[in-house]
Amino acid sequence: MTVWTISEPKIGTLSQCVSVARHFEPQPIEKVVVPRRGLRRLFDPPLYTKGETAPTLIVSCGFRAEKRVVKAKEMFGEPMIVHLQPPVIPGYDLSFVSRHDWKPDFDRRPSYHPMIGVPHRFTESFWETRRQSARKTYSADNARVVTVLLGGSNGAYAYDDSTHATIKRAVESLIGGGWKVLISVSRRSSADTLSAVSVLRSPQVEIWDRVGPNPYLDYVAAADAFLIAKDSVTMPCEALSTGKPVYILDITRIPGDRLAKFEWYHSDLQNTLALTRPFEGALTPYDYQSPDEALRISKIIEQTHGFRR
Repeated sequence: MTVWTISEPKIGTLSQCVSVARHFEPQPIEKVVVPRRGLRRLFDPPLYTKGETAPTLIVSCGFRAEKRVVKAKEMFGEPMIVHLQPPVIPGYDLSFVSRHDWKPDFDRRPSYHPMIGVPHRFTESFWETRRQSARKTYSADNARVVTVLLGGSNGAYAYDDSTHATIKRAVESLIGGGWKVLISVSRRSSADTLSAVSVLRSPQVEIWDRVGPNPYLDYVAAADAFLIAKDSVTMPCEALSTGKPVYILDITRIPGDRLAKFEWYHSDLQNTLALTRPFEGALTPYDYQSPDEALRISKIIEQTHGFRR
């Protein structure tokens, strides 16, 4: 079975595709659509050629991938094509849409299926294999560890002075509660955010500020609980794969449609699915069943089209 992924170069879209595709082929062939402008487009090598082995399954994500996927379906004799967003171009055999992107008319489309947040490559067993080593590094005295995950302004939330003050108060309250704090910023974090969190560094607070190798995997593996700013969809999904408590930090809101979608997403996780909780100053343990959307999606593909995982 030959499995392709076709995605935009963003690590988030690529990882979604791979997380599903690897259930059918451990090393799927990754095709990346790099946007080019002007004459540069004329010198790009083709994404695929007729001489390649025809794919049996293509998993895609990102609107720039869609034209390439539809063309591949025509070129290679009707491979099954799966999209991990609401597609703009019709023709996909299956489409998986995040619950916060779901629209009422999707209920009438049998090839559309809702999913919680986004799929990713992590599972509880993955984290358990890293946990002992990560704990030796970040909690040699077996102190409780909370991992704080921060992003950046995104049109729904702003990392302004008020948000930076909120982060500072939260970290100080966690230190007061006896927690060891690991803070990780993302690619979207601004220089102002880096400066704001850097002053929090202490024997109880470790910060990755994009200097040196990214310790994200070990930060997550070492955690006994999480505090995650509201601006991310992916980070809560990945943290929930650990089975540890996931608390969401409210930050400065920017009114508009984008905010409404994010707020619906967090309300769904907290109130409907009971997976996360709002941060109100304490990190109380609670239980939940970790979702594994990549596995669930692969089972739907298998059941629908008879592919064997």
